[in-house]
Amino acid sequence: MTVTLAEIDKGIFYVMADWKVVYKEDAELIGKYYIDNGVKGKNHLRVPAIIGKNGLVSGEKKIEGDMRTPTGRWALRHLYYRLDRVGSIQSRLPTTPLTKNCGWCDDPKSLEYNSHVVLPFAARHEKLWRTDAAYDLLIVLGYNDDPAISGRGSAIFLHCIADGKNYTAGCVAVKRECLLALSQSIEVGQHIIIGQE
Repeated sequence: MTVTLAEIDKGIFYVMADWKVVYKEDAELIGKYYIDNGVKGKNHLRVPAIIGKNGLVSGEKKIEGDMRTPTGRWALRHLYYRLDRVGSIQSRLPTTPLTKNCGWCDDPKSLEYNSHVVLPFAARHEKLWRTDAAYDLLIVLGYNDDPAISGRGSAIFLHCIADGKNYTAGCVAVKRECLLALSQSIEVGQHIIIGQE
């Protein structure tokens, strides 16, 4: 079944195995992708999702700025959220409220490449405190982080879909209400598998 906002509002959450980002020709899906929980039967869950503007690429072939989403199995590392917009978040992941001083280094020349940084920060970076809703909640995916390889891609997140967007710069995004529900169902050691089936 497909999760509805009414189910999310009622607090019906699902315990999930590895999440999967799957392609499917379906007019109801934004951008033709969804996150599937891989569970059979009544607890099966699909959440419409969007990916990078230029589609998918093997994690080994991804390069910084290519607007592609890396395929592979990635750990869910850390949850950042806007306390002023979504309130306090309960999750089994480590959680950190965002502030105006939060950033993410996307400069391949920096020793801090592909990591959280405190602003002001001299090297090129992305601000995590945004005026749109994209980063009201974001989950850091364990892509290119152990260790980070310069130029292989950074800031690969599972985040909210900003108004009017039907693609990302390389992340996976879902509706904010869905990400709120998913964040409360995360298990320790949770992973997401990105790739076509």
